[in-house]
Amino acid sequence: MTVTKTHFKDLLLFQPSVHSDPRGSFSETFRLEVLEENLGRQIVFVQDNETHSTYGVIRGLHYQIAPFAQSKLVRVVQGEVLDVVVDLRKNEKTFGKVFTQLLSGTNKTQLFVPRGFAHGYITLSESSVFQYKVDNYYNKASERSLQFNDPDLAIDWQLPVSDWIFSEKDGQNPLLKKAVVFDSDSLHYE
Repeated sequence: MTVTKTHFKDLLLFQPSVHSDPRGSFSETFRLEVLEENLGRQIVFVQDNETHSTYGVIRGLHYQIAPFAQSKLVRVVQGEVLDVVVDLRKNEKTFGKVFTQLLSGTNKTQLFVPRGFAHGYITLSESSVFQYKVDNYYNKASERSLQFNDPDLAIDWQLPVSDWIFSEKDGQNPLLKKAVVFDSDSLHYE
């Protein structure tokens, strides 16, 4: 498994090795020691989630505030998405900056998103199956979101606006200027 560090603190890309033969393929999709070695700390995932989406569906930009902030390890099993994160850690030089990555069932790339980021994606293929692990349980009262089409973020969702499909709730999310952001001290890890 190859690990690539990004210019965002603790935001990591993972590229599993794929072993193929005439029967098909095998890949190790998660190895705790590799993740922890690259983070320099322990992590315990407590919940796995899966979404199925059709072409043009935008989900996000979602996050949870402390004490229920979540790190995520995200991947696409089938289809192709543009994965998008926004750094909401006000003490980081990358605060308010956007990182995007193409994730697909073909490229098998995974993204580790640390606590303190808003996360979302758009399905670029006919459909997608998106899976992710989280290190803290979902808590409805701690749920927050950012407006995915905030002009200050200027995210290129790679599809025409006329193809976007999003929930009524996501269409009413606040802009970054009005979002709840993180102080590094509030992102403690047990």
